[in-house]
Amino acid sequence: MRTADFSTLQRGLRSPLLCSALLLSMLAGCALGPKDGAPDMPQPVHYGVEATPATAGPAQAQQQFVLGERAVPQWWQAYRSTELSGWVEEGLQKNYSLAQAEHNLAGAQEQLRAQIGESMYPTVDASLQSQRQRALGLPNLGSQTNLYNVFAGQISASYTFDLFGVARYANSALAAQVDAQSYQLDAARRTLAANLVIAAVNSAALRAQVATTEQLVALADADVNELQRRQALGAAASDDVLNAQANAASLRASLPGLRTQWQAARHALAVLMGRTPDNAPPDLTLSELSLPARVPVAIPSDLLRQRPDILAADAALKVAAAQEAVATAEMFPSLSINASFGQSGFTWPSAIGASGAVWGIGASITQPLFHGGALRAKRRAAHDAYQAAQDNYRQTVLNAFQNVADSLSALTHDADALTAAAEARSHSEQSWRDTQRRAALGAVAPGTVRTGEKQLQNARLSEIRATAARLADTATLFQAMGVDPAAPVQEVAEKK
Repeated sequence: MRTADFSTLQRGLRSPLLCSALLLSMLAGCALGPKDGAPDMPQPVHYGVEATPATAGPAQAQQQFVLGERAVPQWWQAYRSTELSGWVEEGLQKNYSLAQAEHNLAGAQEQLRAQIGESMYPTVDASLQSQRQRALGLPNLGSQTNLYNVFAGQISASYTFDLFGVARYANSALAAQVDAQSYQLDAARRTLAANLVIAAVNSAALRAQVATTEQLVALADADVNELQRRQALGAAASDDVLNAQANAASLRASLPGLRTQWQAARHALAVLMGRTPDNAPPDLTLSELSLPARVPVAIPSDLLRQRPDILAADAALKVAAAQEAVATAEMFPSLSINASFGQSGFTWPSAIGASGAVWGIGASITQPLFHGGALRAKRRAAHDAYQAAQDNYRQTVLNAFQNVADSLSALTHDADALTAAAEARSHSEQSWRDTQRRAALGAVAPGTVRTGEKQLQNARLSEIRATAARLADTATLFQAMGVDPAAPVQEVAEKK
Protein backbone atom coordinates (compact mmCIF):
# COMPACT_ATOMS: atom_id res chain seq x y z
CA MET A 1 0.00 0.00 0.00
CA ARG A 2 1.44 3.35 -1.02
CA THR A 3 0.91 6.00 1.66
CA ALA A 4 1.71 9.28 -0.09
CA ASP A 5 -1.98 10.15 -0.14
CA PHE A 6 -3.01 9.75 3.45
CA SER A 7 -6.28 11.73 3.32
CA THR A 8 -8.30 8.58 4.03
CA LEU A 9 -6.65 8.38 7.44
CA GLN A 10 -8.09 11.79 8.35
CA ARG A 11 -11.78 10.98 7.83
CA GLY A 12 -14.05 11.54 10.77
CA LEU A 13 -13.47 15.24 11.38
CA ARG A 14 -16.93 16.73 11.75
CA SER A 15 -16.39 19.94 13.71
CA PRO A 16 -16.81 23.04 11.48
CA LEU A 17 -14.20 24.86 13.54
CA LEU A 18 -11.60 22.15 13.03
CA CYS A 19 -12.39 21.78 9.34
CA SER A 20 -12.04 25.53 8.86
CA ALA A 21 -8.72 25.51 10.66
CA LEU A 22 -7.43 22.64 8.54
CA LEU A 23 -8.53 24.44 5.36
CA LEU A 24 -6.70 27.57 6.50
CA SER A 25 -3.65 25.42 7.17
CA MET A 26 -3.69 23.99 3.67
CA LEU A 27 -4.10 27.40 2.06
CA ALA A 28 -1.45 29.06 4.18
CA GLY A 29 1.16 26.35 3.74
CA CYS A 30 0.77 25.55 0.05
CA ALA A 31 3.68 27.71 -1.13
CA LEU A 32 6.20 27.17 1.67
CA GLY A 33 8.00 24.16 0.21
CA PRO A 34 9.92 23.67 -3.04
CA LYS A 35 8.54 21.77 -5.95
CA ASP A 36 8.79 18.09 -5.01
CA GLY A 37 8.58 16.75 -8.56
CA ALA A 38 11.50 14.82 -9.97
CA PRO A 39 13.95 16.88 -12.04
CA ASP A 40 13.99 16.39 -15.79
CA MET A 41 16.50 13.86 -17.06
CA PRO A 42 17.93 13.45 -20.56
CA GLN A 43 16.39 10.53 -22.42
CA PRO A 44 19.04 8.52 -24.27
CA VAL A 45 18.30 7.39 -27.81
CA HIS A 46 19.45 3.93 -26.79
CA TYR A 47 20.92 2.64 -23.55
CA GLY A 48 24.48 1.83 -24.55
CA VAL A 49 27.07 3.14 -26.98
CA GLU A 50 25.57 0.74 -29.50
CA ALA A 51 21.91 0.51 -30.43
CA THR A 52 19.85 -2.16 -28.69
CA PRO A 53 19.83 -5.25 -30.96
CA ALA A 54 16.51 -6.83 -31.84
CA THR A 55 17.89 -10.35 -31.40
CA ALA A 56 21.00 -12.10 -30.14
CA GLY A 57 22.33 -15.59 -30.76
CA PRO A 58 21.88 -18.18 -33.50
CA ALA A 59 18.46 -19.21 -34.78
CA GLN A 60 18.31 -22.34 -32.60
CA ALA A 61 19.04 -20.33 -29.44
CA GLN A 62 17.89 -16.85 -30.37
CA GLN A 63 16.82 -14.27 -27.83
CA GLN A 64 14.56 -11.33 -28.66
CA PHE A 65 14.85 -7.94 -26.97
CA VAL A 66 11.34 -6.44 -27.24
CA LEU A 67 11.63 -2.67 -26.87
CA GLY A 68 8.68 -1.04 -25.11
CA GLU A 69 7.17 -4.26 -23.73
CA ARG A 70 5.98 -4.29 -20.13
CA ALA A 71 8.05 -5.87 -17.40
CA VAL A 72 7.19 -9.47 -16.53
CA PRO A 73 6.04 -9.87 -12.89
CA GLN A 74 7.09 -13.51 -12.41
CA TRP A 75 9.86 -13.54 -14.99
CA TRP A 76 11.65 -16.60 -13.53
CA GLN A 77 8.90 -18.80 -14.97
CA ALA A 78 10.31 -18.02 -18.42
CA TYR A 79 13.11 -20.53 -17.67
CA ARG A 80 10.45 -23.27 -17.86
CA SER A 81 11.70 -25.14 -14.82
CA THR A 82 9.14 -26.20 -12.25
CA GLU A 83 11.88 -26.76 -9.68
CA LEU A 84 13.42 -23.32 -10.22
CA SER A 85 10.03 -21.58 -10.01
CA GLY A 86 9.28 -23.43 -6.79
CA TRP A 87 12.61 -22.40 -5.29
CA VAL A 88 12.01 -18.74 -6.11
CA GLU A 89 8.50 -18.82 -4.65
CA GLU A 90 9.82 -20.51 -1.52
CA GLY A 91 12.52 -17.87 -1.16
CA LEU A 92 10.01 -15.03 -1.56
CA GLN A 93 7.90 -16.55 1.19
CA LYS A 94 10.58 -17.66 3.65
CA ASN A 95 13.62 -15.41 3.22
CA TYR A 96 14.19 -13.71 6.58
CA SER A 97 15.79 -10.55 5.20
CA LEU A 98 12.72 -10.00 3.06
CA ALA A 99 10.42 -10.73 6.01
CA GLN A 100 12.38 -8.22 8.08
CA ALA A 101 11.88 -5.55 5.42
CA GLU A 102 8.14 -6.33 5.31
CA HIS A 103 7.78 -5.97 9.08
CA ASN A 104 9.80 -2.74 9.06
CA LEU A 105 7.47 -1.38 6.39
CA ALA A 106 4.38 -2.41 8.38
CA GLY A 107 5.83 -0.69 11.46
CA ALA A 108 6.54 2.48 9.47
CA GLN A 109 2.95 2.54 8.18
CA GLU A 110 1.62 2.29 11.73
CA GLN A 111 3.99 5.04 12.84
CA LEU A 112 2.58 7.24 10.07
CA ARG A 113 -0.97 6.57 11.25
CA ALA A 114 0.07 7.45 14.80
CA GLN A 115 1.71 10.73 13.73
CA ILE A 116 -1.32 11.76 11.65
CA GLY A 117 -3.65 10.96 14.54
CA GLU A 118 -1.59 13.03 16.96
CA SER A 119 -1.15 16.02 14.65
CA MET A 120 -4.49 16.33 12.85
CA TYR A 121 -6.98 15.51 15.64
CA PRO A 122 -7.54 17.11 19.05
CA THR A 123 -6.23 15.23 22.06
CA VAL A 124 -8.80 14.39 24.73
CA ASP A 125 -7.82 12.89 28.09
CA ALA A 126 -9.78 11.92 31.20
CA SER A 127 -8.32 11.83 34.68
CA LEU A 128 -9.63 10.76 38.07
CA GLN A 129 -7.88 11.68 41.31
CA SER A 130 -8.38 10.69 44.94
CA GLN A 131 -5.92 11.87 47.60
CA ARG A 132 -5.64 12.17 51.35
CA GLN A 133 -3.23 14.90 52.44
CA ARG A 134 -1.70 16.23 55.63
CA ALA A 135 -0.71 19.90 55.57
CA LEU A 136 0.67 22.30 58.17
CA GLY A 137 -1.81 24.71 59.70
CA LEU A 138 -1.29 28.42 60.42
CA PRO A 139 0.38 29.24 63.79
CA ASN A 140 -1.97 30.38 66.55
CA LEU A 141 -4.98 29.70 64.33
CA GLY A 142 -6.38 26.38 65.22
CA SER A 143 -4.74 23.05 64.64
CA GLN A 144 -1.06 22.81 63.79
CA THR A 145 -1.84 20.28 61.08
CA ASN A 146 -4.74 19.66 58.75
CA LEU A 147 -5.93 16.35 57.36
CA TYR A 148 -8.20 16.46 54.33
CA ASN A 149 -9.26 14.54 51.25
CA VAL A 150 -9.27 15.69 47.62
CA PHE A 151 -11.54 14.13 45.00
CA ALA A 152 -11.38 15.28 41.39
CA GLY A 153 -12.45 14.12 37.96
CA GLN A 154 -11.63 16.02 34.78
CA ILE A 155 -11.77 15.85 31.00
CA SER A 156 -9.24 18.00 29.13
CA ALA A 157 -8.82 18.68 25.41
CA SER A 158 -6.22 20.56 23.39
CA TYR A 159 -5.62 21.31 19.75
CA THR A 160 -2.93 23.12 17.79
CA PHE A 161 -4.07 24.76 14.57
CA ASP A 162 -1.75 23.94 11.71
CA LEU A 163 -1.88 27.48 10.34
CA PHE A 164 1.20 27.25 8.13
CA GLY A 165 1.40 23.51 7.52
CA VAL A 166 4.04 22.34 10.02
CA ALA A 167 2.11 19.18 10.86
CA ARG A 168 0.85 18.68 7.32
CA TYR A 169 4.31 18.86 5.80
CA ALA A 170 5.73 16.66 8.55
CA ASN A 171 3.09 14.07 7.76
CA SER A 172 3.88 14.35 4.05
CA ALA A 173 7.56 13.79 4.77
CA LEU A 174 6.87 10.69 6.83
CA ALA A 175 4.42 9.40 4.21
CA ALA A 176 7.09 9.80 1.53
CA GLN A 177 9.56 7.94 3.75
CA VAL A 178 7.10 5.07 4.00
CA ASP A 179 6.74 5.15 0.22
CA ALA A 180 10.52 4.93 -0.12
CA GLN A 181 10.54 1.88 2.16
CA SER A 182 7.83 0.21 0.11
CA TYR A 183 9.81 0.77 -3.10
CA GLN A 184 12.92 -0.58 -1.40
CA LEU A 185 10.91 -3.67 -0.48
CA ASP A 186 9.93 -4.06 -4.15
CA ALA A 187 13.60 -3.80 -5.08
CA ALA A 188 14.51 -6.38 -2.42
CA ARG A 189 11.97 -8.83 -3.87
CA ARG A 190 13.33 -8.38 -7.38
CA THR A 191 16.92 -8.72 -6.18
CA LEU A 192 16.12 -11.84 -4.17
CA ALA A 193 14.45 -13.50 -7.17
CA ALA A 194 17.42 -12.68 -9.39
CA ASN A 195 19.91 -13.93 -6.80
CA LEU A 196 17.99 -17.20 -6.45
CA VAL A 197 18.01 -17.79 -10.20
CA ILE A 198 21.69 -16.85 -10.52
CA ALA A 199 22.63 -19.08 -7.57
CA ALA A 200 20.77 -22.03 -9.13
CA VAL A 201 22.47 -21.41 -12.50
CA ASN A 202 25.91 -21.11 -10.90
CA SER A 203 25.40 -24.28 -8.87
CA ALA A 204 24.37 -26.24 -11.98
CA ALA A 205 27.30 -24.84 -13.99
CA LEU A 206 29.87 -25.54 -11.28
CA ARG A 207 28.60 -29.09 -10.88
CA ALA A 208 29.08 -29.63 -14.61
CA GLN A 209 32.54 -28.05 -14.47
CA VAL A 210 33.56 -30.33 -11.61
CA ALA A 211 32.42 -33.43 -13.53
CA THR A 212 34.21 -32.31 -16.70
CA THR A 213 37.41 -31.47 -14.81
CA GLU A 214 37.33 -34.88 -13.12
CA GLN A 215 37.18 -36.45 -16.57
CA LEU A 216 40.19 -34.35 -17.65
CA VAL A 217 42.10 -35.52 -14.56
CA ALA A 218 41.30 -39.15 -15.42
CA LEU A 219 42.58 -38.64 -18.98
CA ALA A 220 45.75 -36.96 -17.69
CA ASP A 221 46.36 -39.87 -15.29
CA ALA A 222 45.92 -42.31 -18.19
CA ASP A 223 48.57 -40.37 -20.13
CA VAL A 224 50.94 -40.65 -17.16
CA ASN A 225 50.38 -44.40 -16.87
CA GLU A 226 51.01 -44.94 -20.58
CA LEU A 227 54.19 -42.85 -20.58
CA GLN A 228 55.48 -44.69 -17.50
CA ARG A 229 54.97 -48.03 -19.28
CA ARG A 230 56.72 -46.70 -22.36
CA GLN A 231 59.55 -45.35 -20.21
CA ALA A 232 60.02 -48.80 -18.67
CA LEU A 233 60.41 -50.18 -22.19
CA GLY A 234 62.81 -47.40 -23.13
CA ALA A 235 60.38 -45.81 -25.60
CA ALA A 236 59.76 -42.57 -23.67
CA ALA A 237 62.02 -40.03 -22.00
CA SER A 238 61.77 -39.13 -18.34
CA ASP A 239 61.03 -35.51 -19.28
CA ASP A 240 57.86 -36.66 -21.06
CA VAL A 241 56.75 -38.51 -17.94
CA LEU A 242 57.47 -35.52 -15.69
CA ASN A 243 55.55 -33.14 -17.97
CA ALA A 244 52.57 -35.49 -18.00
CA GLN A 245 52.67 -35.79 -14.21
CA ALA A 246 52.85 -32.00 -13.85
CA ASN A 247 49.85 -31.59 -16.15
CA ALA A 248 47.83 -34.16 -14.18
CA ALA A 249 48.77 -32.52 -10.87
CA SER A 250 47.83 -29.09 -12.17
CA LEU A 251 44.40 -30.30 -13.25
CA ARG A 252 43.91 -32.11 -9.93
CA ALA A 253 44.85 -28.91 -8.06
CA SER A 254 42.00 -27.01 -9.76
CA LEU A 255 39.38 -29.44 -8.46
CA PRO A 256 39.28 -28.37 -4.76
CA GLY A 257 38.63 -24.74 -5.71
CA LEU A 258 35.86 -25.74 -8.09
CA ARG A 259 34.26 -27.99 -5.47
CA THR A 260 34.47 -25.16 -2.91
CA GLN A 261 32.69 -22.77 -5.29
CA TRP A 262 30.10 -25.40 -6.09
CA GLN A 263 29.29 -26.07 -2.43
CA ALA A 264 29.27 -22.34 -1.67
CA ALA A 265 26.73 -21.79 -4.46
CA ARG A 266 24.51 -24.54 -3.03
CA HIS A 267 24.81 -23.10 0.48
CA ALA A 268 23.93 -19.62 -0.79
CA LEU A 269 20.88 -20.97 -2.60
CA ALA A 270 19.67 -22.72 0.56
CA VAL A 271 20.07 -19.62 2.74
CA LEU A 272 18.28 -17.43 0.16
CA MET A 273 15.40 -19.89 0.34
CA GLY A 274 15.28 -19.60 4.14
CA ARG A 275 16.85 -23.04 4.71
CA THR A 276 19.94 -24.14 6.56
CA PRO A 277 22.95 -24.82 4.27
CA ASP A 278 22.81 -28.57 4.89
CA ASN A 279 19.25 -28.60 3.50
CA ALA A 280 20.18 -27.25 0.08
CA PRO A 281 18.02 -28.53 -2.80
CA PRO A 282 19.53 -30.93 -5.34
CA ASP A 283 21.30 -29.35 -8.28
CA LEU A 284 19.62 -28.73 -11.57
CA THR A 285 21.35 -29.43 -14.86
CA LEU A 286 21.86 -26.65 -17.37
CA SER A 287 19.81 -28.65 -19.88
CA GLU A 288 16.78 -28.37 -17.56
CA LEU A 289 16.80 -24.58 -17.89
CA SER A 290 15.40 -23.00 -21.05
CA LEU A 291 16.79 -19.67 -22.17
CA PRO A 292 13.93 -17.10 -22.08
CA ALA A 293 13.19 -16.35 -25.73
CA ARG A 294 11.62 -12.90 -25.17
CA VAL A 295 13.05 -10.31 -22.82
CA PRO A 296 11.18 -7.01 -22.35
CA VAL A 297 13.26 -3.84 -22.65
CA ALA A 298 11.50 -0.74 -21.36
CA ILE A 299 12.09 2.56 -23.11
CA PRO A 300 14.03 5.01 -20.89
CA SER A 301 10.98 7.14 -20.05
CA ASP A 302 9.06 4.06 -18.88
CA LEU A 303 12.05 2.80 -16.92
CA LEU A 304 11.73 5.84 -14.64
CA ARG A 305 8.30 4.57 -13.58
CA GLN A 306 9.29 0.91 -13.28
CA ARG A 307 12.59 0.76 -11.41
CA PRO A 308 12.03 0.58 -7.63
CA ASP A 309 15.36 2.27 -6.92
CA ILE A 310 14.37 5.27 -9.07
CA LEU A 311 10.95 5.42 -7.42
CA ALA A 312 12.61 5.27 -3.99
CA ALA A 313 14.92 8.15 -4.96
CA ASP A 314 11.86 10.12 -6.12
CA ALA A 315 10.18 9.45 -2.76
CA ALA A 316 13.32 10.63 -0.97
CA LEU A 317 13.11 13.83 -2.98
CA LYS A 318 9.55 14.36 -1.75
CA VAL A 319 10.77 13.79 1.80
CA ALA A 320 13.42 16.50 1.42
CA ALA A 321 10.91 18.94 -0.13
CA ALA A 322 8.45 18.41 2.74
CA GLN A 323 11.19 18.80 5.35
CA GLU A 324 12.26 22.12 3.82
CA ALA A 325 8.62 23.25 4.00
CA VAL A 326 8.51 22.22 7.67
CA ALA A 327 11.64 24.26 8.40
CA THR A 328 10.03 27.27 6.71
CA ALA A 329 6.66 26.88 8.45
CA GLU A 330 8.33 26.71 11.87
CA MET A 331 9.34 30.39 11.41
CA PHE A 332 5.66 31.48 11.47
CA PRO A 333 3.15 31.76 14.33
CA SER A 334 1.43 28.77 15.90
CA LEU A 335 -1.96 28.81 17.63
CA SER A 336 -3.09 26.37 20.32
CA ILE A 337 -6.29 26.09 22.36
CA ASN A 338 -7.05 23.97 25.41
CA ALA A 339 -10.09 23.39 27.54
CA SER A 340 -10.99 21.32 30.58
CA PHE A 341 -14.11 20.50 32.56
CA GLY A 342 -14.54 18.47 35.68
CA GLN A 343 -15.71 18.10 39.26
CA SER A 344 -13.62 18.56 42.39
CA GLY A 345 -14.13 18.73 46.14
CA PHE A 346 -12.91 17.71 49.57
CA THR A 347 -15.67 15.12 49.93
CA TRP A 348 -17.43 12.88 47.42
CA PRO A 349 -20.80 14.67 47.84
CA SER A 350 -19.22 18.08 47.24
CA ALA A 351 -17.11 16.75 44.38
CA ILE A 352 -20.11 15.46 42.44
CA GLY A 353 -22.41 18.36 43.33
CA ALA A 354 -23.02 21.58 41.40
CA SER A 355 -20.65 23.50 43.61
CA GLY A 356 -17.79 21.18 42.66
CA ALA A 357 -17.79 22.07 38.97
CA VAL A 358 -14.44 23.31 37.68
CA TRP A 359 -13.53 24.32 34.14
CA GLY A 360 -11.01 26.26 32.16
CA ILE A 361 -10.44 27.40 28.61
CA GLY A 362 -7.53 29.21 27.02
CA ALA A 363 -5.65 29.93 23.86
CA SER A 364 -2.06 30.79 23.09
CA ILE A 365 -0.24 32.05 20.03
CA THR A 366 3.50 31.85 19.65
CA GLN A 367 5.66 33.76 17.21
CA PRO A 368 9.38 32.93 17.12
CA LEU A 369 11.38 36.15 17.54
CA PHE A 370 14.98 35.26 18.29
CA HIS A 371 16.58 31.81 18.26
CA GLY A 372 20.16 32.77 17.58
CA GLY A 373 19.77 32.16 13.85
CA ALA A 374 18.87 28.51 14.45
CA LEU A 375 15.61 28.57 12.46
CA ARG A 376 17.19 30.11 9.37
CA ALA A 377 20.14 27.73 9.62
CA LYS A 378 17.73 24.77 9.78
CA ARG A 379 15.93 26.07 6.70
CA ARG A 380 19.20 26.44 4.79
CA ALA A 381 20.23 22.93 5.87
CA ALA A 382 16.89 21.56 4.68
CA HIS A 383 17.34 23.33 1.34
CA ASP A 384 20.81 21.80 0.94
CA ALA A 385 19.34 18.40 1.76
CA TYR A 386 16.73 18.96 -0.96
CA GLN A 387 19.44 19.81 -3.48
CA ALA A 388 21.34 16.67 -2.43
CA ALA A 389 18.16 14.59 -2.94
CA GLN A 390 17.87 15.99 -6.46
CA ASP A 391 21.46 15.01 -7.20
CA ASN A 392 20.82 11.56 -5.74
CA TYR A 393 17.81 11.13 -8.03
CA ARG A 394 19.80 12.14 -11.10
CA GLN A 395 22.64 9.76 -10.22
CA THR A 396 20.20 6.91 -9.51
CA VAL A 397 18.64 7.38 -12.96
CA LEU A 398 22.05 7.38 -14.65
CA ASN A 399 23.05 4.25 -12.73
CA ALA A 400 19.84 2.56 -13.85
CA PHE A 401 20.54 3.43 -17.49
CA GLN A 402 24.07 2.06 -17.09
CA ASN A 403 22.75 -1.13 -15.47
CA VAL A 404 20.43 -1.79 -18.41
CA ALA A 405 23.14 -0.89 -20.94
CA ASP A 406 25.64 -3.25 -19.30
CA SER A 407 23.09 -6.07 -19.14
CA LEU A 408 22.16 -5.70 -22.82
CA SER A 409 25.82 -5.56 -23.84
CA ALA A 410 26.63 -8.62 -21.72
CA LEU A 411 23.78 -10.64 -23.22
CA THR A 412 24.79 -9.71 -26.76
CA HIS A 413 28.39 -10.77 -26.15
CA ASP A 414 27.27 -13.84 -24.21
CA ALA A 415 25.37 -14.99 -27.28
CA ASP A 416 28.48 -14.53 -29.44
CA ALA A 417 30.67 -16.35 -26.91
CA LEU A 418 28.20 -19.23 -26.61
CA THR A 419 27.95 -19.56 -30.40
CA ALA A 420 31.73 -19.77 -30.70
CA ALA A 421 32.03 -22.20 -27.77
CA ALA A 422 29.29 -24.43 -29.16
CA GLU A 423 31.02 -24.52 -32.55
CA ALA A 424 34.34 -25.36 -30.93
CA ARG A 425 32.75 -28.16 -28.92
CA SER A 426 30.98 -29.52 -32.02
CA HIS A 427 34.19 -29.55 -34.07
CA SER A 428 36.17 -31.10 -31.22
CA GLU A 429 33.55 -33.79 -30.74
CA GLN A 430 33.53 -34.62 -34.45
CA SER A 431 37.33 -34.77 -34.53
CA TRP A 432 37.41 -37.00 -31.45
CA ARG A 433 34.90 -39.45 -32.91
CA ASP A 434 36.86 -39.59 -36.14
CA THR A 435 39.99 -40.35 -34.14
CA GLN A 436 38.13 -43.10 -32.24
CA ARG A 437 37.17 -44.76 -35.51
CA ARG A 438 40.76 -44.55 -36.78
CA ALA A 439 42.06 -45.98 -33.50
CA ALA A 440 39.63 -48.91 -33.82
CA LEU A 441 41.27 -49.66 -37.18
CA GLY A 442 44.75 -49.40 -35.66
CA ALA A 443 45.62 -46.27 -37.64
CA VAL A 444 46.45 -44.09 -34.56
CA ALA A 445 47.66 -44.72 -31.02
CA PRO A 446 45.31 -44.66 -28.00
CA GLY A 447 47.13 -41.57 -26.74
CA THR A 448 45.93 -39.64 -29.77
CA VAL A 449 42.34 -40.54 -28.87
CA ARG A 450 42.84 -39.19 -25.35
CA THR A 451 44.30 -36.00 -26.75
CA GLY A 452 41.17 -35.51 -28.85
CA GLU A 453 38.96 -36.23 -25.84
CA LYS A 454 40.88 -33.72 -23.70
CA GLN A 455 40.32 -31.10 -26.37
CA LEU A 456 36.63 -31.96 -26.35
CA GLN A 457 36.36 -31.71 -22.55
CA ASN A 458 38.09 -28.31 -22.56
CA ALA A 459 35.67 -27.13 -25.24
CA ARG A 460 32.79 -28.36 -23.05
CA LEU A 461 34.12 -26.33 -20.13
CA SER A 462 34.02 -23.18 -22.27
CA GLU A 463 30.50 -24.01 -23.45
CA ILE A 464 29.32 -24.61 -19.87
CA ARG A 465 30.66 -21.24 -18.74
CA ALA A 466 29.16 -19.42 -21.73
CA THR A 467 25.76 -21.10 -21.22
CA ALA A 468 25.70 -20.20 -17.52
CA ALA A 469 26.73 -16.62 -18.22
CA ARG A 470 23.89 -16.15 -20.72
CA LEU A 471 21.30 -17.64 -18.35
CA ALA A 472 22.52 -15.54 -15.40
CA ASP A 473 22.81 -12.29 -17.38
CA THR A 474 19.25 -12.79 -18.61
CA ALA A 475 18.10 -12.82 -14.99
CA THR A 476 20.07 -9.62 -14.39
CA LEU A 477 18.32 -7.90 -17.31
CA PHE A 478 14.89 -9.04 -16.10
CA GLN A 479 15.70 -7.53 -12.71
CA ALA A 480 16.97 -4.31 -14.32
CA MET A 481 13.58 -3.75 -15.98
CA GLY A 482 11.88 -3.23 -12.62
CA VAL A 483 8.18 -3.77 -11.93
CA ASP A 484 5.26 -3.14 -14.27
CA PRO A 485 3.46 -0.16 -12.66
CA ALA A 486 0.12 -1.45 -13.95
CA ALA A 487 0.55 -4.80 -12.19
CA PRO A 488 -0.45 -5.24 -8.53
CA VAL A 489 2.39 -5.43 -6.05
CA GLN A 490 2.97 -9.01 -4.94
CA GLU A 491 2.23 -9.20 -1.26
CA VAL A 492 4.34 -12.12 -0.12
CA ALA A 493 3.18 -11.75 3.45
CA GLU A 494 -0.35 -12.75 2.42
CA LYS A 495 0.93 -16.16 1.38
CA LYS A 496 2.32 -16.99 4.78
